[in-house]
Amino acid sequence: MSRFFWVRHGPTHARAMLGWTDLPADLTDTGRVSRLAAHLPGDAVVVSSDLIRAVATADAIAADRPRLPHDRDLREINFGEWEMQRVDTIADQAALRAFWDNPGSVRTPGGESWDDLRMRTDRAVARLMAAHPGRDIVAVAHMGTIMGQLQRALGVPAYEAFGHRIDPLSVTELKFRGGGWQVEAINHCP
Repeated sequence: MSRFFWVRHGPTHARAMLGWTDLPADLTDTGRVSRLAAHLPGDAVVVSSDLIRAVATADAIAADRPRLPHDRDLREINFGEWEMQRVDTIADQAALRAFWDNPGSVRTPGGESWDDLRMRTDRAVARLMAAHPGRDIVAVAHMGTIMGQLQRALGVPAYEAFGHRIDPLSVTELKFRGGGWQVEAINHCP
């Protein structure tokens, strides 16, 4: 059995579509960060996306847990030309609606599709499970990354997975047992 404790990085306060832009996390709520660190299993390994907001959050909660190298495949979706734009400023509103209303193979201009995000994140999960069989893994990542893994565990379409909240500094716990995923907690805020 493997358990993944998916932690969304600390808040960035961005008011735009934030994917690969490397903004820092606001980790000034040290009480909340401490409660999060205490909630996570002490013998877990910790990995994060290579974006600074995830790296800093992982470093803040790692404590004495082994820290694995950053994993680029755990990044948020690449919004391409839409990166750091508010949805109301996107010129092609039909393409924007198609991207959000029918997530799957629709790519952002110069960026990724939901399926692209899922494939790269699924790859990272497979690598981590192979390298650390049966271990608890704390993975500090992004809303889209976590929603993709929640979609996988629930066996639902991406659009349905979008109905879940994934707040900054929340934990979504997924367990792999007997060849399948189980959802233990979604958006738990210690």
